[in-house]
Amino acid sequence: MTEPINSVRSLPFSIEREGGIGELVIDQPPVNALDARGWQALADAIDALGRDDCVHVIVLRGAGRGFCAGVDIKELAAHPERIVAVNAGNYATFRAVHRNPKPVIVAVHGFVLGGGIGICGAADVIVASDCARFGVPEIDRGAMGGGAHLQRMFGVQKVRAMYFTGDMVDAAEAYRLGAVERVVPREQLREAAFEIARKIATKSPAMLQLAKEALNGIEDGDLEDKYRWEQGFTLQAYMTNDSAEARSAFVEKRDAQFSEAERKTGARA
Repeated sequence: MTEPINSVRSLPFSIEREGGIGELVIDQPPVNALDARGWQALADAIDALGRDDCVHVIVLRGAGRGFCAGVDIKELAAHPERIVAVNAGNYATFRAVHRNPKPVIVAVHGFVLGGGIGICGAADVIVASDCARFGVPEIDRGAMGGGAHLQRMFGVQKVRAMYFTGDMVDAAEAYRLGAVERVVPREQLREAAFEIARKIATKSPAMLQLAKEALNGIEDGDLEDKYRWEQGFTLQAYMTNDSAEARSAFVEKRDAQFSEAERKTGARA
């Protein structure tokens, strides 16, 4: 029997508990892109699941067309000053997943972009549907960020190719490169994640918490510090004309015109 623990309709997600598993489903149509308030609420909810003694393992997934398209670009196009709050919400969410005392499984389908990559890169296990596609389109949105978490999934050169081009990686390739634990048909995604979660939920909660802390401690470098470094460049990017143009072009569904970059290219010719 499932037990709803969050019925506030204004929040962009729902939460249930079942057999030691805490399930959080992002549900913010049309593409599960969250605004500053949504990201902070998501962080708070994941932290709360981590403190819940009845929850031994957490499953995060998305409803609708895809897992998560990241931040709400329309919000930032209209209110660029909110980038600080958005950055804070992203940081808090990824930290809540990575530093959570409970193992976190992410079940993804469709698009996994920007902040969706941050969640996946912070997680312990990723299960994907065969329609899932991973990408960091920040370079086309006038922003930075996501490299630290993407590098937890893929090798350095693959990350740089994805970052510089904005190209996406499909589920089959992600599995081949070791980023994904399992690839299944879309209709089997939730059950595949829960199959792993049920096995984890039978383990000693104390041992799971020690294992999570130990594994985090032996990682190469501090994930949160590396992401914080990236966020400084996001703020710097938002101070440029090119960043504003990229966001406007995305919202207006047109090609961006980077006049500043063109002038610099011409000056070097």
